Amino acid sequence: MWLTFKWLLFLVLIGGFLAGGAAIGYVSALVKDDPIRSKEEILSKIEENAVTGFAYFNDDTEIGQLRTEEDRRLVTLDEIPQTIVDAVLATEDEDFYDHIGVDVKSVFRAAKEKILNEDVQTGASTITQQLARRVFLNLDREMSRKVKEMLLALRIERTLSKDQILTAYLNKIPYGSGSSGYNVYGIKAAAMGIFGKEDLSQLNLAQSAYLAGLPQLPSLYSAFNSKGERDEEGLERAIKRQQLVLSRMLTVGKITEQQYQEALSFDIKGSLAEPQQKAYNTYPYLMIEVEKQATDVLLSVKQPDVYKNKDTDPKAYKNGVKDMQSELLRGGYKIYTTIDQPLYDAMQEIAKNDKNFFASKDPEKLEQVGAVMMDNKTGAILGMIEGRKTEYNHAMQATRQPGSTMKPIAAYLPALEKGLIQPAGILDDSPIILKDGSKGFHIPENWNTRFQGLVTAREALNQSLNIPAIKLFVNSVGTKDAWNFARQLGISTITKEDEGALTGVIGGMSKGVSVMEMTNAYTSIPSGGVFNKGYMIRKIEDPQGKVIYEHKLDPKQVYSEQTAYLMTDMLRTVITSGTGADIKSFFKNYGKIPVVGKTGSTQDDMDAWFMGYSPDITVGVWIGYDNPKYLLSKDNGTTRHAMKIWSLVMDDALKLRPELFPTKQFTKPNDIVEMTVSNVSGKLPSELTTSAGRTVTDLFNRKYVPTEVDDAMVRMKYVAYNGVNYIAQSDTPGDMVREKVVIKRPEPISDVIEKIKELMAKLPDKQQKPISRFIPKDADMEAPTQVDPRKDDGQSPQPPGNLVLTRSGETNGLSFSPSASSDVVGYRLYRTDGLTSFQRVNGKVILAGEDNVFPSLPYSYGSGYYVTAVDVAGHESSPSRIVFNDSVNPGLILNPGQTGAGNGLNGSGGDGAADRAPAAPKGLTGKLKNNSLRLDWSPGDDKEKPKQYIISYSEKEAGPFKKIGSTNGDTNFTVYSAQLEGYYHVTAVSGGKESAPSSAYRVRAQ
Repeated sequence: MWLTFKWLLFLVLIGGFLAGGAAIGYVSALVKDDPIRSKEEILSKIEENAVTGFAYFNDDTEIGQLRTEEDRRLVTLDEIPQTIVDAVLATEDEDFYDHIGVDVKSVFRAAKEKILNEDVQTGASTITQQLARRVFLNLDREMSRKVKEMLLALRIERTLSKDQILTAYLNKIPYGSGSSGYNVYGIKAAAMGIFGKEDLSQLNLAQSAYLAGLPQLPSLYSAFNSKGERDEEGLERAIKRQQLVLSRMLTVGKITEQQYQEALSFDIKGSLAEPQQKAYNTYPYLMIEVEKQATDVLLSVKQPDVYKNKDTDPKAYKNGVKDMQSELLRGGYKIYTTIDQPLYDAMQEIAKNDKNFFASKDPEKLEQVGAVMMDNKTGAILGMIEGRKTEYNHAMQATRQPGSTMKPIAAYLPALEKGLIQPAGILDDSPIILKDGSKGFHIPENWNTRFQGLVTAREALNQSLNIPAIKLFVNSVGTKDAWNFARQLGISTITKEDEGALTGVIGGMSKGVSVMEMTNAYTSIPSGGVFNKGYMIRKIEDPQGKVIYEHKLDPKQVYSEQTAYLMTDMLRTVITSGTGADIKSFFKNYGKIPVVGKTGSTQDDMDAWFMGYSPDITVGVWIGYDNPKYLLSKDNGTTRHAMKIWSLVMDDALKLRPELFPTKQFTKPNDIVEMTVSNVSGKLPSELTTSAGRTVTDLFNRKYVPTEVDDAMVRMKYVAYNGVNYIAQSDTPGDMVREKVVIKRPEPISDVIEKIKELMAKLPDKQQKPISRFIPKDADMEAPTQVDPRKDDGQSPQPPGNLVLTRSGETNGLSFSPSASSDVVGYRLYRTDGLTSFQRVNGKVILAGEDNVFPSLPYSYGSGYYVTAVDVAGHESSPSRIVFNDSVNPGLILNPGQTGAGNGLNGSGGDGAADRAPAAPKGLTGKLKNNSLRLDWSPGDDKEKPKQYIISYSEKEAGPFKKIGSTNGDTNFTVYSAQLEGYYHVTAVSGGKESAPSSAYRVRAQ
C-alpha cells in the first residue's frame, strides 16, 4: 500500500513538473517576441499622452480646441472625486488595491458571470492590465496578447504605485464621442465633453456612475456621434450600463440604498452637454491660421537654430515645422491670440453678406476679399477676413500685386526720409523710357493714359500717378535702397528679380504682397516711423500652465516721425481730394475720427486695394478674383469695393470697440513747418514766380526746407510744333515766334519725344503709338532747348481750307482747316472792308498746333477775310477761300500774286437770300463732370428759331467731324464717354438747310 502511494505521489510530481514545464514553455513561446521593458521606458510610455490643446481670443475666452480626433485633458488623482474612484473600482477592479497586477479571483468571477450570463459582467482584466494593454499592446483577443498583458501588469505594479496606475488609467481610457464630436479620452475630457463640467467635483453620483460604465464599450455607449449630435440609441444603452454600475456600487457597499435610488431617478438626459460645433467648423480659417503661426512660434522656441536658418536651410525648416505641428496638436498647449472676437465676427459677417459684393451665380466668378485689422502701436492682429466661400486664406497666405499701395512704402517714404522730396516738391509726370527684356524698352503710363506734367508730390499721390512714383523709385531713391526700405517694414516677398523690375513700385513684383504684410507696413506711418512686426500669437502655455512663449514687442525706428507725419498728411488729401474720395460717402463715421489712406489697382483692374488708418487702427483690404481671367470693373462698381469693405469694417469697429479709437487727431511732431514755394520747382518763389501766380503752400520737414530761389521760370521766345516748344529757326518770320514766361524742366520734353520717335520707328506698325499720346499736359509751358526740327521743303506752303465766318453781335469768328504742308509754322489773317484791297491784320497770327480760330474780329458791313500759311523759311501761301460778312464786292482787287483761284468769292450768304441756311450757333461751351460733357450754346442771329441742332465730333481739329447726336431745338446736349478729348461743333437745321458749324469747342485731356 505504502509502495503504491509512493509511486502515485512520484507520478503526480513528475506529471506536475511536466505540466508546469509545458506551461512555462507555452508561455515562453507566446511572449518570445515581446521585449523586456526597462523601468524608464515604462515610466516614459505611461506619462506619454496626446493632450488636447486650445486656442483663445484676446480676452482669454475659448475659440476652441486644436485640430485632433482626440480630446484629452490630464488630471491628477487629488482632482478626482472619491465617487468616481468608487464607481470605477466597483465596476472594473474591486480588488485593485489588493492584487499584484493580476487578480486570479477576478478571473474566476468573470468566467462565472460569462457562463451564467449575469446582468453585471465586470471582466477579468485588472485596471493595471487594461493600462498595460492600452499603452504597450494592441486590442486583439489573441492568447499571446493576454499573456503579455499579464506579465506587463506585474512589471508595472513593481514600477508604479497604485495611485499612479489609477491616475494613468483615468487619463488614458476612451469614453466615446463628446458633444463637439471629438473622441474624448480620460475622465476630465469625458466630464467636459459629455456633461460640460470643467471641474470633476461638479459631477454627482449618477453622472460619475454613467462615466464609469462607458470604457467597457465606448463606441456602443456613446450618447453623441462624430458630429456632436445626440445618439439616442447609444444613450439608452449607456443609461442601462449606468444602472448596472450603480447596482454594483450598492452591492459592494460604496453607496447606500437611498443614494442608489436618488441616482437612478436623476435625469441624465437633461444633464448632457448641448451639442457644439467644432472650432474648425465655426472658425475654420482662424483655427488653421492659429495652428500655422503657433507651430512657427514653437519651432523658434524649441529649435531656434532651425528657425533662424529657415531661409538658408529650407529642408531642415520644413522637417522642423512638421515635427512641431505634431507636437502642437498632441502636446496640450494653450494658444492665446490677439484676435478680438466681436471684431472678428463682424468682419466675417461683412464677408458673408452677398450684398456687399457683385452678384454672380458662377462660383468661379465669385468676387474675393482679404482684409486685416491691426493695432498700430503693437502690430497685434485684431481681426481679418480670409475670403468668401473658400478654404484659401486671402488675408494671410495669398500674395497679389499691390498696385499703387506700394508707392508710399517703396517710393514716397524713403524719398521723404532722404530729403529727396517734400509734399510741395516737384515731380515731372512726363514719359520715362525703361529697359524691357521683350521689346527692348517700356514706356509706362498712368491709369488714365495721360501725362500731367509738372506736379507736386502731393498732387502726384492724390491722383495716384505712376510716372512720378517710378521716377522716385528708379532715379531718386534707387530700386535697391527702396526695396531694402520696404523689407524693414516687413515686406518679405521681395525677390532678387524684383530689384531689376523697374515698375515694381506700381505693382510689377514677381510674387506680390500679402494683405497682412502690406497692412503691417502701413502701421508704421501712424506710429511715427516705428515698425512692430505684426503678430497673432501673444502667449503659449504648456499643459501645466507654464508660459513657454510670450510675445515681446521689438519696435524699430525705421524712419523719422517727421517723415511719418508728412506721409500721413499727404494720404489725408488722397481722401479729401484724390482717388480715395469715395471714403467720404462710404464711411459713415467720416469726420468723427481722423482717417487717411491709399487706393491701389493693378493692370486691367485685376486687383483693387485700400490701405487706410486712424491714429490707432490700420485696416488693409484687397478685392479681386482667384482666377485672373476675371477682372474688376468700374461699370459694376467692383473697383470701389475695397474702399466700401474698409468703411464697413471701420464703422463696425467704432460701434463695437470705441475704446480702440482714443486718439482724436494725428500728433504733429516738432520741426514740421509751413512754407510757400514755387509750384514749378519746389524752391523759394522768385519775383517772376510770384507775379505769375505759380506758388503753393504746404508742409515741410524743417531739416529739408528749400534755400535756393526758383530759377525754373524764364522769359523766352519759341515756336510750337506737335505740342512741344522749340527755338525758332533763323529764317522763321518774327511774327511767327511767340514770347512768354516758360519753365525749364529737369529733362526737356523735346529730348524725350525725340527718343520716343526713334524707338517707335523700330516697332511694327501695329505696335506704334501716336507721339501725341506722350505729350504732357503742360508741354506748352516748357522752355525750349532744341531748334525747331521742321525742314523747309523749298516751296510755298498750301493755303488753309474750309474757312467759316460766324457772327456774334458786333464781332466775327473765323475758323479754318490747317494747311496740308508739313513745314508750316503759323497763319496770317488778311481783311478788307469791301472798298479797298486786302490788308494784313498785324498781331493776328495763329501758330501751328494752336486752335485754328481767329476770334473776336470786328464786324463791319461788307468786310471779308482770307488766311495764308507761313512756313519755317518765311514762305507764304496763296490766299485761302475768301469769306465775307454780308455781300460780295465784285470789283475787289487782290494783292499781286494772290488769286484765290478755285475758291471763288463765296461768303456765308447774303442776308436777303430766299434760300438762306440758318445762322451758325454761337457761344458753344462745355462743362466736364466725371465721364460726361455737357455742351451749351446759343442760337444764331436768325429771327426764327431752328427746328434742330446737330452735334458733331472729331479727334482732330481739321476733322473729319462725325455726327454724334441731335436735339429738337434744345440748346444743350450731354455726351457720355470714357474718352471725351477732342473737338466738338454744332450746326443748326431749319427749312431743310443746315448752317455752317459753330466755332469748335476743344476738350483737353484731364
